[in-house]
Amino acid sequence: MPDIRVWEGRSYPLGATVDEWGVNFALFSAGATKVELCLFDKSGVKELARYELPVRENNIWHIYLEGVQPGQVYGYRVYGPYEPAKGKRFNPNKLLLDPYAKKLVGRLLWHKAIFGYDVDSPDKDLSFSTLDSAPYVPKSVVVDSNDFDWEGDVPPQVDAAKTVFYELHVKGYTRLHPKVQDAKRGTFSGLASRSVCEYLKWLGVTSVELMPVNAFMAERSSGQKENFWGYESLNFFALEPSYMVSADINNFKKMVKRFHEHGLEVILDVVYNHTLEGNHLGPTLCYRGIDNESYYTLDGNNKRYYYDSTGCGASFNLQNPYVLTLVMDAMRYMVEEMHVDGFRLDLATSLARVKQEFSQSSGFMMSVRQDEVLQLVKMVAEPWDIGIGGYQLGAFPPGNMEWNDRYRDVVRRFWRGDDRQIGELASRLSGSSDIFGPSQRTIWSSVNYLAVHDGMTLYDLVCYNHKHNQANGEDNRDGTDANWSYNSGFEGITDNKEILENRKLRQKAMLSTLFLSFGTPMLRAGDEFMNTQFGNNNAYCQSNVISYLVWDAVGSEEIANVRFVKNLIRLRRRMGVFNRKNFFTGKPIDKSGIKDLAWYTEKGTEFSGNDWYQANRRSLSYMVAAREKMFMVILNAQASSLKWKLPALKKAYKWNLLLDSSGKFEEEHCASGKEIWVPAWSVLCFEVKK
Repeated sequence: MPDIRVWEGRSYPLGATVDEWGVNFALFSAGATKVELCLFDKSGVKELARYELPVRENNIWHIYLEGVQPGQVYGYRVYGPYEPAKGKRFNPNKLLLDPYAKKLVGRLLWHKAIFGYDVDSPDKDLSFSTLDSAPYVPKSVVVDSNDFDWEGDVPPQVDAAKTVFYELHVKGYTRLHPKVQDAKRGTFSGLASRSVCEYLKWLGVTSVELMPVNAFMAERSSGQKENFWGYESLNFFALEPSYMVSADINNFKKMVKRFHEHGLEVILDVVYNHTLEGNHLGPTLCYRGIDNESYYTLDGNNKRYYYDSTGCGASFNLQNPYVLTLVMDAMRYMVEEMHVDGFRLDLATSLARVKQEFSQSSGFMMSVRQDEVLQLVKMVAEPWDIGIGGYQLGAFPPGNMEWNDRYRDVVRRFWRGDDRQIGELASRLSGSSDIFGPSQRTIWSSVNYLAVHDGMTLYDLVCYNHKHNQANGEDNRDGTDANWSYNSGFEGITDNKEILENRKLRQKAMLSTLFLSFGTPMLRAGDEFMNTQFGNNNAYCQSNVISYLVWDAVGSEEIANVRFVKNLIRLRRRMGVFNRKNFFTGKPIDKSGIKDLAWYTEKGTEFSGNDWYQANRRSLSYMVAAREKMFMVILNAQASSLKWKLPALKKAYKWNLLLDSSGKFEEEHCASGKEIWVPAWSVLCFEVKK
């Protein structure tokens, strides 16, 4: 140990802050009676010294250690009453992480010592554990945030109206990638590989949404399911150690810089609604031991238990100003220090609850809206949780994008061949103005998607009628049953050519629908080359070939499908009409009488009231007019070709084919008012030109 001199230090900023002489440590705890700072060797195994924090100022405990340098490993022991029935769970036998730690060292071992109570006691969490948890938990590391040269990095700042999201898992995306070095597979460095960046840029996506990358301790002890997805965060600043080569957080910064060089945004999927500590029977690793009553929302009737709108044990308490500050500081850190371009907020409804009810004027909503840093980046809400009034699609303030599951469901059901889908489908294709219009939102507020991590892959939607989650070890009870999938006549893998053809047609038709819909499209990684999870729709614990993208399995047919997706994205961008920000009016754009958006039947006439209510209708088309350009899209979800009359416009107009998802439509140019045959399970797109 170097010579260390102890000073009182300061209460701001929270966490471990480095200067030229030493490190200031500051920790929030309203209920603690004493706080100790423990210093460890670089491995985090041997404790070297303990210091009692000498000052408590506005519930912030702090100390300054002159002589301590970046790289110092540390943890806290927090003293106070242990009265679980009253919501108090202090236990100084448990070494605790700093909520503001920028880096962690060591593994989390699921030993009985990591629990604040005696797991062998019949009293469960009402009992008290005297076991020292230090040998079994990760420790915090002091970090100097100024040790990376960004070399003039400039964020792409992609216009929201031109955004194409691409959701991927850091480990799953590159774990089996043949062009990524073995040592870098499954890491940030693997994603930063030239082959990966060039592929993403070539494909045409603009914004890569990374599933959770904050530390969640993926590698579990024997008998514990691996936390593969990462939706059980342990820390909101530190990165997942298993995603870094040589535990270097600059791996992440290099990845972001490389993505920016290719014009790609980095969007983080963040989980601020609950933590790895779980419910009252969970471990004591950080927040629970620092100040359980402050960090978590307790049950109003029995403080031994938690209010839980997340389904994961306990809701994080953003109604507490110190806890809200923690989350806001974490987001600003990711933008300012890590240069990320936005956030996808997991279970965002839980973040905006006030006294257990959703509120647009919640502290979190108001804080983000006025923050000079955060208001400049993309914010994407998952607009639901499992609490009362948890489904809040369309209720988030202007400036937010929202995952639109109503889009997902109706597109799946339409291409499955379900009855009574036309009216709902039309609303979703045109940007969901019925959902986002009343609050004066823009058309890009709706994030449209066919599949994401939570659910079946696009390919599995056409291969399986039912989920197949047996590998999860829960007797196939987990995961949703509402997949709206159709196996085309056979469950799973087959060599039947007719079934395979049907699957290919419907998959391409759904992809075409996605990129020819108004709103912001999002593609799940691997869906472009027909990746499968073998019917598993809840692969949260599958760190194996079920979840990994198997790049070596990409053959000629898969490559053709990738090119098809690339061309769809390029077509969307070239058409220009999808860059609009305002919703359609359904009114004429000029004296010609042509409307900005109109819906047509197979007879070449506009939809009337009765047309919308035909239960077995499985086709529709829309024509969009903008300035001197007009486009028509026809969707046929029937098992047979359909005679279709193109609307009769001026004689000088011709309909030029831009897209045929089936590859079976033979005409490139069609006259106004002509009757054509639309292939089964297909999407056609025409541009109208003089």
